[in-house]
Amino acid sequence: MKKISWLLIFIIVFAWSAIGPKSYFTWFLEVLPAVVALIILACTQKSFPLTPLAYWLILVHAIILMVGGHYTYAEVPFGDLLGTGRNNYDKIGHLAQGFVPALIAREIFIRKSVVLVKKWLSFFVVTTCLSISAFYELIEWWVAELTGDSAEAFLGTQGYIWDTQSDMALALLGAILSIILLSKYHNRQLEDLT
Repeated sequence: MKKISWLLIFIIVFAWSAIGPKSYFTWFLEVLPAVVALIILACTQKSFPLTPLAYWLILVHAIILMVGGHYTYAEVPFGDLLGTGRNNYDKIGHLAQGFVPALIAREIFIRKSVVLVKKWLSFFVVTTCLSISAFYELIEWWVAELTGDSAEAFLGTQGYIWDTQSDMALALLGAILSIILLSKYHNRQLEDLT
């Protein structure tokens, strides 16, 4: 994907998400990781360019965050995908929270020779993603403690007592699926990159 197309899609979705969101506070909290990712990508594009697959997945994840930020995860219009009565859009976000970072971690670990024994690569990728997911859950808790009721839309638990655990389980599943489904294709892109 061309850089200009990538950036244009990001900017269009970002602008849309910023126009009349359900709550600007929630929007800010949800969109902030996408903006931070954009800044990191801009700063590293020359010194450490990623594979096209990594850039594409980062954009998809950013779009998931921006849609969730616009509506709040509990109120995304198409969120009750399973017909359960609970808006599960946040679960898509948490699956992506494992799926996308797994590929990025894998790319960094391979290109920087972080994991020298190939048999351990998948293990360290998955545990890195699980750590990121757990840390994100801690951030949600800290925001809730600091802001009180105004964080409910950010937390998006919707009364589900196992929300935190299911979020981390989905990130774990996303990381495993990413490795299983994309490793061979990712390896080809890594070869083309070097």
